[in-house]
Amino acid sequence: MDEPPVETIEVEGARVALRRTAGKAPTVLFLPGLRSDMEGAKALWLERHCRQQGRGFVRFDYRGHGRSDGQFQDYALSDWRADTLAVLDRAVAGPALLVGSSMGGWLMLLAALARPERVVGLVGVAAAPDFTEEQMWARASAEQRAALRARGILEVPSPYGPPLPVSLRLIEDGRRHLLLGGPIPIRCPVHLLHGQADPDVPWETALRLAARLESAAVTVELIKDGDHRLSREADLRRLAAAVDRIATLAAAG
Repeated sequence: MDEPPVETIEVEGARVALRRTAGKAPTVLFLPGLRSDMEGAKALWLERHCRQQGRGFVRFDYRGHGRSDGQFQDYALSDWRADTLAVLDRAVAGPALLVGSSMGGWLMLLAALARPERVVGLVGVAAAPDFTEEQMWARASAEQRAALRARGILEVPSPYGPPLPVSLRLIEDGRRHLLLGGPIPIRCPVHLLHGQADPDVPWETALRLAARLESAAVTVELIKDGDHRLSREADLRRLAAAVDRIATLAAAG
């Protein structure tokens, strides 16, 4: 199959890159993780699966990621929420099923809260709501916190590539969007996949999130030997099955 061409939309003066494939509703919109992009294994696998099913699919890069404009350290969750909503509003026709990986799992929740009339289902892959507070700030040492406050940015080692430039704005902005402290008024069907060998986001996060969601149709699927990425072939098959299941539930109303 030919790869969809790269398109761009403008968000707050910057170009956000995306690829989309037309098909039946609900269209699947894939939200990557922090410092990931639309060319990752899960996005490409799911795109092929949706094309085989004749389902619409859209993938994109947040500002500061992949083919979109900007430098990573200049943006925060509010910016990436704006990117997500712009793509949902301008590149997705009709009802949408959001698939969020890691940080994308937080953003899919924020998008569902902002556009309840558009979002008919959610699938989270190691979804990481509140990660700036619970995984970044809570795990930082006193010395790291002091350095971040003094310099405004801190290079943090990453097992997935070059050091991650964490900005003070990223931490402070994340506090504006915390969700796990109370009920989350999302009522569409939700499926949460999480690996119990995830070293980055505790698998218990999926259970906490499920308990907070107001939806009566929430499924948590734990993969005992699964890591954070959940990109093995067996994991990808689980992801495709979860998307198909939520799409069926959404269509049934």
